[in-house]
Amino acid sequence: MGVSGSGKSTLARRLAQALNGSFIEGDDHHAEDSRDKMRRGIALCDSDREPWLDRLSACMRANADTTVLSCSALKRSYRARLRAGVDELKFVFLDISLSEAIERVSQRRGHEFPTSLVADQFAALESPAGEGRVLCLSAGQAVGRNVAAAARWIRSEMEHSVSIE
Repeated sequence: MGVSGSGKSTLARRLAQALNGSFIEGDDHHAEDSRDKMRRGIALCDSDREPWLDRLSACMRANADTTVLSCSALKRSYRARLRAGVDELKFVFLDISLSEAIERVSQRRGHEFPTSLVADQFAALESPAGEGRVLCLSAGQAVGRNVAAAARWIRSEMEHSVSIE
């Protein structure tokens, strides 16, 4: 999870491979009217995101294996909605500065999320630091390093969950 440009899709795709799991790209599940809003530089509101979050929960529940989702999950309420739909859900937060996120998004080609919306995401972001089942990583670290750290943490969390029950 994280703002646009943090590298969440890259990390999630590689993390799914490392865990021998499935990858879901959250952006692929936005409603067409939400995609249109983003293309026009209009920030999504809660009412746009709530059905999207429900679709993402349903996609994760439909997979029998380990599933890694790339999703902004900017607000506590969004993460709570996802947690309500998926037992034992864990979040890996990629922290990045506004200037670095803008730089990364400005270099994308063919992506429907415009640079103009990055600041809106930072304004909406409620850091998950301190929430349960959250690992915070720096988006400035090498992807491989973050993948390894996230995989270790997830495996440890999974072992801990099994030993408690």
